[in-house]
Amino acid sequence: MTDPSDRPFSRRDLLRLGLTAGAASLVSACGWQGGPLIPALRGASHLNDWVGEHVFLSRRHLAPQYPVYARTPERDFPAYSITQPLPRLADPAAWALEVGGKVRKPARLTLEMLQAMPRITYTIKHHCVEGWSAIGTWTGVPVASVVALVEPTHEAKYVRFDSFDGNYSNGWDRESALHPQTILAYAYNDRPLEPAHGAPLRVYSPVKLGYKLTKFLTKMTFTSEKPGGYWEDQGYPWLGGI
Repeated sequence: MTDPSDRPFSRRDLLRLGLTAGAASLVSACGWQGGPLIPALRGASHLNDWVGEHVFLSRRHLAPQYPVYARTPERDFPAYSITQPLPRLADPAAWALEVGGKVRKPARLTLEMLQAMPRITYTIKHHCVEGWSAIGTWTGVPVASVVALVEPTHEAKYVRFDSFDGNYSNGWDRESALHPQTILAYAYNDRPLEPAHGAPLRVYSPVKLGYKLTKFLTKMTFTSEKPGGYWEDQGYPWLGGI
């Protein structure tokens, strides 16, 4: 029997997916509770996540890169946090990323240790769920390099990213975390991150919407159960892929 995930999508399938995606987005973006339609809309959101994971977020799907001159002026690149004023570390020198959970080799990685690892720099388009886009250059260590360092167990199907921005967190599937363009970014436009963009470290991926790109990062925890997230628990799509 053929695995359904191996079948190509017909034009009718893609149209149906587009219609359900629009309805699910309406629920999360406009505050509409859905009434008797909410079970169906939640089902549509799960369907969107499945399609995103199996079609659009495969390792073969790479976001296009742009020349440096195409960068959005920094004053026009919005910044967001749930805490105001912007979160700042009381003692930046004491910060480190704690990586643990279902791994064989838990690690505590300082910024200097992360900067010494293989790095990626790309100029890429950022997409926000609110509808705007902007181009910037990001530098960081591939999440795949950290994964290789800590050696997750076979039970580790998901990754939870935690922040010191209030109680902000995100859950990712392991495959998305291993995407070749997923990085732990410590520089923006060739300079160390500033608080507006998540200093000292943030998750970055050009194939995820902005709310999935946790800023002010403190922990990476590998889990066997699917973690929620600050916005996901309020109805936003869990995968957040584009």
